[in-house]
Amino acid sequence: MGQELLSEKYSNELYGVLNCYDRIIISGNLHPLCYAKGMTGYLYRQNILIFDYAQKFAQPLREAIRANAEVMAETNGLEIEFIRKSSALRKEARIKKILGKRGHHPGLVHIFSAMEACPSYRPWHNKQTGKTYVKNSQGKCLHYYFYFIDAELGLCYLRVPTWAPFRLQFYFNGHHWLAGQLTAHGLGFEQHENAFLQIDDFEQANALAGQLNIEKLQARLDHFAQTYCPVITTLALSYNWSIMQAEYATDLIFKSQDTLQAFYPHLLETLIQAVKPTDIATFLGRKLVGQYQDEMGNRFNVRWLGRCLRHHMGPVAIKMYDKFNIILRLECTVTNVSFFKQYRQVHHRDGSTSTKWVPMKKSIYSLPALQENLRAANHRYHKFISAIETPEVGVKKVQQLTQTVSDEHHRYKGFNLLAEEDASLFRLLLQGEFVISGFANKDLRQHLPDKNSGQITRLLKRLRLHRLIKRVGKSYKYYLTETGRQMAIMALKLRDLFIIPSLAYNR
Repeated sequence: MGQELLSEKYSNELYGVLNCYDRIIISGNLHPLCYAKGMTGYLYRQNILIFDYAQKFAQPLREAIRANAEVMAETNGLEIEFIRKSSALRKEARIKKILGKRGHHPGLVHIFSAMEACPSYRPWHNKQTGKTYVKNSQGKCLHYYFYFIDAELGLCYLRVPTWAPFRLQFYFNGHHWLAGQLTAHGLGFEQHENAFLQIDDFEQANALAGQLNIEKLQARLDHFAQTYCPVITTLALSYNWSIMQAEYATDLIFKSQDTLQAFYPHLLETLIQAVKPTDIATFLGRKLVGQYQDEMGNRFNVRWLGRCLRHHMGPVAIKMYDKFNIILRLECTVTNVSFFKQYRQVHHRDGSTSTKWVPMKKSIYSLPALQENLRAANHRYHKFISAIETPEVGVKKVQQLTQTVSDEHHRYKGFNLLAEEDASLFRLLLQGEFVISGFANKDLRQHLPDKNSGQITRLLKRLRLHRLIKRVGKSYKYYLTETGRQMAIMALKLRDLFIIPSLAYNR
C-alpha cells in the first residue's frame, strides 16, 4: 500500500501542480573592492593615498551614480521619490498602483531613493606596524531602487548604493520569469500577482520552470549593473553575483476555494501540534544532532495572503499557506545556501582535486542544484502533510498494526499505540537521522538500553512482518517503508491528538 499524496487524492479537484522558483534576491559584489584588504590594494595600485580615499575616490563615484539616476529619471519622464522612513511606505504597493496606470510593458517603472545603512571603509594608520590601510566600517548613504520590467525576467528592482564598495541587490520573481517563458512557448495561462491560477499544460510548465539559464541571467545582471551603476565602467571592474535569498514554491492549484477550505483548517490545527524539531530536520534533508545550536521552531500567523504555518531551522524555513484561499502553497526559503550540501569538485591547496559532498557555493551558478534541494524539501513536506487525514481513515490503518502475524510457526504480536513502549518505538523510528540514513540493530540498542541484541532482532522481525520496515540489499541496515512511515505518523497523530485527548475530556 503506497502513500497517496494530497495532489493525488484531490487530482480531480485540481487544475494542476506547479514547482517553480518564487522570490530570488541576488547580491552583486565588486571585486576586489568588496573586502578591506582588496580595497587597500586597489587604492595603492591606483596611486591614491589611503587618507584621500573618501575625497578623491568615493565622492566622485557617488556623484556619478546620482547624476546617472537623475538622467534616467528625466529620460523616462519620472520623478525620483525620496522615502524618509522606509517603514512608512510599502514599495510593492506603490509599484502596483503605478503599474495599474502605466501598464506592464518593458522599461523603467519608478525610482525610489532612501538613506539606508551600508557597509563602508575608513582610513587607518597602524602606529605599531607603520602600515596604512582601510578598515571595515558601517554607515549610511543614499540608495536608489530602480524598478523596471525586463522583457524576460518580468518586474525586477536593482538597489544601488551611492558609496563604496557599491554592493548591489537585485530582485526578480521566478513566477514572473516563467510567465515570459509560457508566453514565448505559446502556452495560455491565468496569473494573479506571483501565482498562476491556471495553465494550459502543467507538464510543460514544470519542465520550463526547471530550465533557468544562468549564463543568460548573468548577462542580464551585468547589463543592469552597467545601466544603473555606471561606476564599474570607470573602475574597469565587474560584479560577482551570489544568492542572497531564494524561495521555491510548490503550488497545488484548486478549482474551487471550497475544496481547499474543507480540509485546510483541520490540516493546520493538526500540524501546529504535530511537527517536531526532528520532523523539520527531515523535511530539509538533515540529521538533528545534539551539537546543533541554531534556532528551530514553528510559527503560525494570518496574513492577507492566507493563513500561514512556518517551520524554520537556522537559515532555512519551510511554510504552508492557502494563497488567495484557492492555492495550497508549500514554500521553502533559504538565506544561506551553504546550509545545503552539494556533490561537486573541490580544489585543494596542494593543487589536487577531489569530488565529495561539501557546502553549496553561494554563486548564482548554484541555482539549479539549489532548486533540486528546495524541491525535495517541499516534496518531503508534501508527503508528511498527506499522511494527516481524517481520524476515520486513520483508524482503519491503525487496525492493521494491531494484528498478530505468523512466520515459520512463530507468532509475532501486533503493536498497541496506546502502550507507551510501542508509541516510543514509532517516535524513535521517525527520527530524522533514521529516516535519512536508516538504522541497524546496534543503533536501536543505543536508544533502547533495556533490550539486548536478541530482543532487538525479534523486534526488527516484527516490524518486517508487518511491512513497516525493509532491509537494504545484503546489509544489516533497515529503513521505514512508505507504508511504515505513513502508518507510524498516522498512528501517533491519532493517539496524541485524538484518542488520548478524548479520554482525558470524557473522564
